[in-house]
Amino acid sequence: MTTNHRIRLNSRPVGAPTAENYLLDEVPVPTPGEGQVLLRTLYLSLDPYMRGRMSDAKSYAKPVEVGDVMVGATVSEVVESNAEGFTVGEIVLGYGGWQEYSVESTGHLRKIDPEIAPISTHLGVLGMPGFTAYAGLLEIGQPKEGETVAVAAATGPVGSVVGQIAKIKGATAVGIAGGPDKVAHLRELGFDVALDHRTGNLRQELKEAVPQGIDVYFENVGGEVFDAVLPRLNTFARVPVCGLVANYNLTSLPEGPDRSGALMGNILTKSLLVRGFIQTEFAERLTPQFLEDMSGWLKEGKVRFREDIRPGLEKAPEYFNDLLTGGNFGKMVVAVGAES
Repeated sequence: MTTNHRIRLNSRPVGAPTAENYLLDEVPVPTPGEGQVLLRTLYLSLDPYMRGRMSDAKSYAKPVEVGDVMVGATVSEVVESNAEGFTVGEIVLGYGGWQEYSVESTGHLRKIDPEIAPISTHLGVLGMPGFTAYAGLLEIGQPKEGETVAVAAATGPVGSVVGQIAKIKGATAVGIAGGPDKVAHLRELGFDVALDHRTGNLRQELKEAVPQGIDVYFENVGGEVFDAVLPRLNTFARVPVCGLVANYNLTSLPEGPDRSGALMGNILTKSLLVRGFIQTEFAERLTPQFLEDMSGWLKEGKVRFREDIRPGLEKAPEYFNDLLTGGNFGKMVVAVGAES
């Protein structure tokens, strides 16, 4: 425990990140100060928002500075404690980033009970992605019994939870994913409708599959998927906008005519609610209820999850590009100090 391997932002990417945008280095393991703990990273979460942090464009959060360690949520083991209430060997959810060891203040750490579920799930269904689905769907989407809820990137850690909560609330769940294997998995999760956006005929397939229209569309993707969904939205439909992963690597506006007029026309004539959100705005108020509800749903088998756990911190950049292009199948997690 003398060397800490890290992945830092070496340069800001233009388009898709490349190997040159990262720098793998090693430094001495840091020492915790007063009120801090030294953590050994077991699992690192990879999430689409990290692409935005690599850019210096104005956004809801500060970008990663060139030279800094890449950001990311982590499940870690306490290996040295200089803080009251934290002991060596405890497992915590933190924000250690892309590195083997981190020093963190304890105010934002959350202790993990390994008996509830595998500890890696606190980066997925019991962590930020699961909470994002829970808060965005229930606070903004507000699905009612008998309504139809659609979600894109539906096998991902957010989309899969959205669909399963929709079912719990008595709604019809429509999942849109990429590829036959993912579509099959949606049916295993209990989605009522599962569609493959890669067929090139999503607009017509949606029309045939949901003649009743869509009351809630949980947006994770944007692009051509949203273009297919928009005509199917019912009057008073709600659209929680969580992510636009189809756009994250774009360096210019998509080619073609300006479709903003059609979008605004639909918002007006159908009285749509389109509401962007960042999960942190709901965290203080809803986290306790989320943990209680989700833990219960997991125990009862009402919510299931899939993880895509891959080994090796040094391969995190490669895995991250897979995530941005839909190459993952389930919650993308890097096994750093834990066996994959």
